[in-house]
Amino acid sequence: MDYAENILGTIGNTPLVKMNKLVEDLPCLVLAKYETFNPGNSVKDRMALQMIEDAEADGRLKPGGTIIEGTSGNTGMGLALAAIVKGYKCIFVISDKQSKEKMDILRAVGAEVVVCPTDVEPDDPRSYYSVSKRLGEETPNSWYVNQYDNPSNAKAHYQTTGPEIWKQTDGKVTHFVVGVGTGGTISGVGKYLKEQNPNIKIWGVDTYGSVFKKYHETGVFDENEIYPYVTEGIGEDILPENVDFSIIDGFTKVTDKDAAVYTQKLAKDEGMFLGNSAGAAIKGVLQLKEHFKPQDVVVVLYHDHGSRYVGKMFNDDWMREMGYIE
Repeated sequence: MDYAENILGTIGNTPLVKMNKLVEDLPCLVLAKYETFNPGNSVKDRMALQMIEDAEADGRLKPGGTIIEGTSGNTGMGLALAAIVKGYKCIFVISDKQSKEKMDILRAVGAEVVVCPTDVEPDDPRSYYSVSKRLGEETPNSWYVNQYDNPSNAKAHYQTTGPEIWKQTDGKVTHFVVGVGTGGTISGVGKYLKEQNPNIKIWGVDTYGSVFKKYHETGVFDENEIYPYVTEGIGEDILPENVDFSIIDGFTKVTDKDAAVYTQKLAKDEGMFLGNSAGAAIKGVLQLKEHFKPQDVVVVLYHDHGSRYVGKMFNDDWMREMGYIE
């Protein structure tokens, strides 16, 4: 009989799916690494499990402990699933710009959710970075995950996502394109792929209001680049240790409007019901058109599921309010 011992056994080995209508104008083959097939419906299940297993192994996470993390929703979901199976409690700190669906989903899997304001400085005591760190210090028998700087994040993608893409494309992948938030996915996958073939190009998708693109190009952390933005799950106002800029060949920035509009297009034109960062990712691929040749195989990674955004990108009233559609 073929079955998994528990839900964690279904993480990884997600399919590659050919993009069709939205990439008609591109000369190359575009394949989507479709991470919503993970049990928590996002790529973050991979690193959530890896971070927990590594923390158990070295004693940072002890039996009956409480897992504490600042999350935009998806890492929390992955951590919560592992916590249920392994017997831990969870407290997640989330910023108020995240969708209500994400908060409800975290509560549905038994987590305690603390909501913090978005438009405060990262070192403000009310920011979700500060609050999660403080809760980690105050809560007995707890472990503060810190996905931004936790090396197990990139390690998960080096050990699983990268090898899967290499194998699924029979080593023919020429470009990997992905939205960058904590940096674990692009750094882990990029490191693995470049070890197999140093000519593979690794492209990050960034958003306006985030520091990544300018920092990568100039080495300058420019505070003037930082302002509130709508796109969820990509971009940062800090430099996470998981972003290995030496592996990344370049960044392209996608507007909030384009990310939202292309999230709808993925559903309506490709039957791909995906999250906000997937809209940014495919628009990023289209913006990189001049870099692709007919024989190229471009892999774009889609992080999470459309069910998290029903009240936002898939709600035409919200889209009109934002000025994204007529």
